[in-house]
Amino acid sequence: MTKETFFAQINEIEPANAAAMEEAAERQAKLAKPPGSLGVLEELAIKMAGITGQVKNTIEKTGVAVMCADNGVAEEGIASAPQSVTRAQTINFTRRLTGVGALAESFGSDLLIVDLGVKDPIPQELYINTPLADTHKIVDRRMRAGTWNIAKGPAMAFAEALQCIETGMEMANALKEAGYDLIGAGEMGIGNTTTSAAVLSALTGLDAEETCGRGGGVNDAGFLKKKEIVDAVSTPYRSTEFGESLDTLTDVRNAVLEILAAVGGFDICAMTGLYLGAARNQLPVVIDGYISAVAALAAYRMAPDCVSYMFASHKSWEKGYMHAMNHLGLRPFLDLDMRLGEGSGCPIAFDVLRGACDVMCHMATFEEAEINDDYLDEIREGDCF
Repeated sequence: MTKETFFAQINEIEPANAAAMEEAAERQAKLAKPPGSLGVLEELAIKMAGITGQVKNTIEKTGVAVMCADNGVAEEGIASAPQSVTRAQTINFTRRLTGVGALAESFGSDLLIVDLGVKDPIPQELYINTPLADTHKIVDRRMRAGTWNIAKGPAMAFAEALQCIETGMEMANALKEAGYDLIGAGEMGIGNTTTSAAVLSALTGLDAEETCGRGGGVNDAGFLKKKEIVDAVSTPYRSTEFGESLDTLTDVRNAVLEILAAVGGFDICAMTGLYLGAARNQLPVVIDGYISAVAALAAYRMAPDCVSYMFASHKSWEKGYMHAMNHLGLRPFLDLDMRLGEGSGCPIAFDVLRGACDVMCHMATFEEAEINDDYLDEIREGDCF
């Protein structure tokens, strides 16, 4: 896919359906309950209406796309786990032995596992080429054995970043065509909280003190090295001169692609494509934790309307997570002290969203329940809560 084709495709992303959202809000106001008493569930159902164009929605088929790849920066000692863990967990996704695997089984969701560049070899019999042909196999979209080390140079070539984004969009297309009602973004790759922090710093101008956490755990020396690397590689993009050079949306898109190629990861690029592809397909997509939130922000910068198709699931412990949320203008609706990644928050969030939609579908209005709601007139007009 050329850059021009990519830009043309994301230009097809439409804003949320305002008329459907207005109709959904009107129905919420008529449901037999005190105004606003279902809180965030009401907001979620209204947003879902804006995505689908329908007031009443049913969520039956759900799946998490898990983008797997290693990161060359791991050789700098910025993570406690060895890179062999990426391979082990990628294989364990197929067996549903990971956090997201167990939760997906519990909540009745599928996994779409994609290898974009796991460093250590995986048995060939575990690979497939066609997405969703077998959700217990790994889709082979390997670029190479991990990215290059961002502490020494760019993570990847510009064309590779674009190819990974294309893979993410391909997965979104496949999920839409297979009839999924709701999808989520997940990842696996040792060192990817470092690349995420670098991307977030480059996109927002924040320094490493604001974007770096300890990820899956790292000692003090490793944490200091992590912050030093993030500050060093993001500095060129945090300059006033760089920001002032972005006059048009095309300039911004080129800059985001440059940032992803310079300091990102194959997994982050693919998730960026997943969000953009989901929005283009008018398919609702759930953000998991920190890494998937940073990818969501990259997608948003390139196509602002895509945020209308995103739901923030849980508040991650990672330090930079809420910065990404604030820039997206989203609010997570779960707070479970989670920081695993993998897409582990998505299956839980799917059920919350399912419940929000079921209320809209099955709860009676005052009229249907044969309740005279005149007693609420004063409450609706005044500040009575």
